[in-house]
Amino acid sequence: MSKITRVPGYMQSKGNRNRGPIGDREIRYKCSMQNTILDVLRARPGWQEVSGPNTAANQQQPGQKGSATGSQPAKDKNGDGDWDFYWCDREWLHANYDTMFLQEHQKILHFRNHYELTRKNLMVKNLKRLRKQTEREMGKKEAESFDFFPTTYELPSEYHIFVEEFKKNPGIIWIMKPAAKSQGRGIFLFRKLKDITDWKKGEYQPLTDPNREVPETYVVQRYIENPYLIGGRKFDIRVYVLVVSYNPLKVWLYRSGFARFSNSRFSLDSIEDAYVHLTNVAVQKTAPDYDPDKGCKWATQQLRQYLTAKHSADAARKVFQGIDNIIIKSLQSVQKIIINDKHCFEMYGYDVLLDSKLKPWLIEINASPSLTASGKDDYDLKYGVLNDVLNVLDLENRLTGKEKRVGGFDLIWDDGPVLADDGSMECSVNGSSTTANSFLGCHSERKKQLREIYTAAQALKKSVAS
Repeated sequence: MSKITRVPGYMQSKGNRNRGPIGDREIRYKCSMQNTILDVLRARPGWQEVSGPNTAANQQQPGQKGSATGSQPAKDKNGDGDWDFYWCDREWLHANYDTMFLQEHQKILHFRNHYELTRKNLMVKNLKRLRKQTEREMGKKEAESFDFFPTTYELPSEYHIFVEEFKKNPGIIWIMKPAAKSQGRGIFLFRKLKDITDWKKGEYQPLTDPNREVPETYVVQRYIENPYLIGGRKFDIRVYVLVVSYNPLKVWLYRSGFARFSNSRFSLDSIEDAYVHLTNVAVQKTAPDYDPDKGCKWATQQLRQYLTAKHSADAARKVFQGIDNIIIKSLQSVQKIIINDKHCFEMYGYDVLLDSKLKPWLIEINASPSLTASGKDDYDLKYGVLNDVLNVLDLENRLTGKEKRVGGFDLIWDDGPVLADDGSMECSVNGSSTTANSFLGCHSERKKQLREIYTAAQALKKSVAS
């Protein structure tokens, strides 16, 4: 375990007890995961693990340490509520949220109905609805800003509509995806209707037998046949987005991420080959010639540098502006549907694909992006992302609340677009900085930036108090 560095302003002085229920005491956390997030929480100064049902502390093996300092987890004295922060899984939230009473200071991962954005069928349904509303109220030109997701239908409910569209475009490739699965499970490509005979045989019809099993919901999408290739290989981009409120909408975008490459060169001749068409690490690492040391990832900074060198800085800027548009429009599509709760937050993993014309396409949004590292660089990235999630949430009360950047996160939307401060040159174009406070794929000295903002916040609080 690396040495923990304390930053200025971490703990408030004992004379300043304005933290309410937390004050100067330790912050008690629960975590249901046993991966990078648990490492981050256990290494965080002043945080104490609480044991209880559905926690990593309750699952740990004999001989394991309870925290980074070797202390044992505190007992959950009040059944399941003696905690300040809970990184829970979605299943626990669904089972318990409606019967919980949360104290003013408590924070918990996931909004109650997060699936409105992260289930593939509901995501498209909500985007289609907002696009229609935008066209009705603002015209077709404005509605074109929603043209970032492929033609999509839900099966079995929209099977007949899909068949009509299929017959209009013979020979094109479609991709089938289970609406609620991840890591590439259950996905396949097809060119002929006979390849999806399970639905043709009538399983998409209304159920007449109450004992008959309900068919699994899928989405069928027009496959993007002209992906942008690097080294002949297809890739998508994982982007980390933190939402701390839906009303008003407040969105943070992480500067770093990664591009996930397929292990095999792209070709439309073998649409059944998952190693060619699916970029999920869970799929690619099973390839016979997969090299775990090399992996199949580029840092987002490396990708931005490549696009800048090969095309132009302006072309790269437009790519990442397009990704910003995808993020904001998708969140706005569920803004009035998500049950907003000041206790909740969400860290999404967006998956975006570029086509040969450098147009970004939204593939899917994950409510629980993988936090298990595939290598050292991947671990360092995810460790930094998760640490900065906690820094933005600021249970320690170290910040002023006015920051536009915290570590690797930039505030891109705060009930409206956030503009970059003058002199923000991390991703400058011809000497002038970007207008929006968005720096995906740009330089990030997160540790240095954290020291600076904590020092500034501490100085400001002292001047106000004096």
